[in-house]
Amino acid sequence: MTIDEARAFAHEWIAAWNSHDLDRILSHYAPEIVLLSPFAQKMVGDGRVFGLPALSAYWKQALDRQPALTFEFVGVRLGHQALTILYRNHRGQQAAETFEFGADGKAVRSFACYG
Repeated sequence: MTIDEARAFAHEWIAAWNSHDLDRILSHYAPEIVLLSPFAQKMVGDGRVFGLPALSAYWKQALDRQPALTFEFVGVRLGHQALTILYRNHRGQQAAETFEFGADGKAVRSFACYG
């Protein structure tokens, strides 16, 4: 992945979240996705969410609870088969989400961290 590809992914990912289109959001993830998030821990009782069906159910609930949810792009960092998106949410909270990608370019692991 090049830095231009990483930026394109980051901007599309932010736009997907800002659209609140769950299918568009989920299109960035592989069927075997594992998400680690402290918000998942609070909402579903486990900080690890396994697979697209569970991720879809979790995020549908989250989007329903946060109708004003928006993300503002801050930056992107490129790694080996990975990238981190730096952003702010609608409450001004700093956040970073790191993605590990499979061979098909879809995220297989995602780590959400908040300031």
